[in-house]
Amino acid sequence: MTGANRGDSTVDVVGSIPAGPTSRATLVLDGRMDSSRSSFDRWDRFARVPLVFAGVIFIIGFSVFVIAPDLPPLVRTVTGNTTILTWFIFAVDYIVRVCLTRKGTRWRYVVRHPVELLAVLLPVFRAVRVVDLARQLPFFHARTGSVVRTELIIYSAAYSVTFVYFLALSTLSVERSAPDATIDSFGDAVWWAFVTLTTVGYGDMYPVTVAGRFFAVLLMLGGIVIIGITSGTVVSYITDRVREYALSSSSSDKTDSDGSA
Repeated sequence: MTGANRGDSTVDVVGSIPAGPTSRATLVLDGRMDSSRSSFDRWDRFARVPLVFAGVIFIIGFSVFVIAPDLPPLVRTVTGNTTILTWFIFAVDYIVRVCLTRKGTRWRYVVRHPVELLAVLLPVFRAVRVVDLARQLPFFHARTGSVVRTELIIYSAAYSVTFVYFLALSTLSVERSAPDATIDSFGDAVWWAFVTLTTVGYGDMYPVTVAGRFFAVLLMLGGIVIIGITSGTVVSYITDRVREYALSSSSSDKTDSDGSA
């Protein structure tokens, strides 16, 4: 085991490495990559709890701001400013994460983490981001079949409820004051969201604004994903149960034949 020193840092390597310019450049590059990754991991651990806390505050503040428009002006000002503050927190977190990512791979990080970017741009994905952070619990690190299915069910349910709820709120916030609006209460917004999600489409309620129709498109696309995941989970569960029943029946038959012999 030999040590390759550069400045105050020491890199232990197996075997001997020629002390040429290429080797030194490789060691420096590896050291920078490790340093960048270490800084990113430290920030991730530091920001996880504050982001969850900010997300919960955002969920409460945005809900109050949209559902209760007749609150006193002071209360609406506080809830509105709180919503803006939580947006600022998520924006700063995203900028820091991108800056701590190694140069040359930052666009790859943006592409591979779309929810983090969408959490800055759209309120609905800010709550979804909180669900993503909750997925990092140690329980979800195991990869047995039952744990994976449990994770999928829990995450799908949390995602579905959050997605539908916040799209209903977002649609209500842009539709309520529009002329000829058919969605002017929280109950109407939730009803419309579930009808649209399940592709029933009664047509009694529909968005009339451009922003409302944009949210409707997001809801339709999300509905396709939710229904697909739900169907796949049910099929997987039935398949596992049939396989378990077949194995148990085979074991019982073998035991009976051994006993008869």
